[in-house]
Amino acid sequence: MRVVKDAEERRNEILDAADELFAQKGFDGTSTNDILEKVGIARGTLYYHFKSKEDIMDALIDRYSVRLLGTAQGIAVDRGIPVVERIIRVIMALNISGDESSQEIMEHIHKPQNALMHHKIQKMLINGVTPILADMIREGITLGLFNTPFPYECMEMVMIYANTIFDKDMVPMTNEELTQRAQALVYNIERLLGAESGSLVQAMQMFGS
Repeated sequence: MRVVKDAEERRNEILDAADELFAQKGFDGTSTNDILEKVGIARGTLYYHFKSKEDIMDALIDRYSVRLLGTAQGIAVDRGIPVVERIIRVIMALNISGDESSQEIMEHIHKPQNALMHHKIQKMLINGVTPILADMIREGITLGLFNTPFPYECMEMVMIYANTIFDKDMVPMTNEELTQRAQALVYNIERLLGAESGSLVQAMQMFGS
């Protein structure tokens, strides 16, 4: 007897299968036939939900985006936490390699054959997280913690720099070099934001960073 599933359940089943296959074989190394065989569906069913393999990849990135940006937004709006602490917590939340499944995601998007997926996730982080950080900077300005006429632009610069310099595929570094870059970034963020010297460093030390 043929099992009939609702559209959302079938769509998620396809995404789960594609996610697993991309992790194993890479995006370029995975064919639509691979996905069809893994899910056990006809080609017409796949194309009912997704126009192409690239469309599936975009949907997976949307999944990651919802999770990452939802977590970041939840932290950002918690006024019970000091604004500087919230900024650092949001930045730390962007490290999606903390759990096992996320670590697999990060490992396979950094493979050369998954360069397009890697680029799209970087774009999502810059365009999605910058407004969240900028809103907290504006809040900090009203509290007298920061002094800049360009809260959005400052955070955009930070996100672009961080997405480049801390990407091991873009700039290979030793642990010592990585630490120095992180210290330099915090030092310069304080100056970009017109913050009191050492204020962000002290807050980061609370988290052992």
